[in-house]
Amino acid sequence: MEDDIVQRVKADPNYQKLVKTRSRYGWTLTWLVMIAYYGFTCLNAFDKQFMASKIGDGVMSWGVPLGLFVILFTIAVTGIYVRRANSEFDALTDAIQRNAASGKEKVRA
Repeated sequence: MEDDIVQRVKADPNYQKLVKTRSRYGWTLTWLVMIAYYGFTCLNAFDKQFMASKIGDGVMSWGVPLGLFVILFTIAVTGIYVRRANSEFDALTDAIQRNAASGKEKVRA
C-alpha cells in the first residue's frame, strides 16, 4: 500500500516540478548567502586596512555596515524563500497530496 503511494507521488508531475524548482531555488539562494558571508570573511582576512578604514570623518569603520549588511541580507533571503515556499511550494505539495490520496495524476499550473 505505502509503496503504491510512494510510486504515485514520484510519478506525479507536480512532485517532479516541486523537487526541481525547490532544489534549484534553494541552491541559488544558498550560493548568494555564501558569497555574502565568504566575501565578508575574505575582506576581513585579506583586506584589513579597508575594513578598518573610517567612513568619512566619523569613528565607524567599513566593517560595521558591511557586517550589518550580511546579517540583513541573510534575513531578507530567508524571508524571500519562506514567501515562495508558503505560496508556490505549499500549493504544489497540496496538489501532490490530493493526487496521491485520489490515485490520480493531475498537472497543476
